[in-house]
Amino acid sequence: MRLKCIKLAGFKSFVDPTTIDFPSNLCSVVGPNGCGKSNVIDAVRWVMGESSAKNLRGENMTDVIFNGSGGRKPVGQASVELVFDNHDHKLTGEYANFDEVSIKRKVDRDAQSTYSLNGTKCRRKDVTDIFLGTGLGARSYSIIEQGMVSRLIESKPEELRVFIEEAA
Repeated sequence: MRLKCIKLAGFKSFVDPTTIDFPSNLCSVVGPNGCGKSNVIDAVRWVMGESSAKNLRGENMTDVIFNGSGGRKPVGQASVELVFDNHDHKLTGEYANFDEVSIKRKVDRDAQSTYSLNGTKCRRKDVTDIFLGTGLGARSYSIIEQGMVSRLIESKPEELRVFIEEAA
């Protein structure tokens, strides 16, 4: 199973509908400061069920909605969709036989958040449950955020052991 693409609209700096394709199994997000790299990672974590605004570099969950800029007005909602290639059928349960699985989350200015799996409305728990046993999740080590590599390199042996135990 691998991330095939991300579709963003109104999410942080991605005000216009934007699709980011991931053509291979190993991808990295690179670019100059301020171009939205961290926002892409935040989007993935957000859809996968992240419930802490602090972990998305905000104060409350509506902070993920584009809030306007010099030439652009604020928008009323943010949405992000992750499309996974599941040809290897790593997912279990009712989505095991799907070759492609779509997970979408939307939030409006009233902080009403909705999730959907393959276009069908669902609960946050359904989204987090679908990734059980896959090594994926909002806070899994499959997402390496800014500063994590430095923290690992500079870790004391005891701290490094904790990282390894959590990853296992």
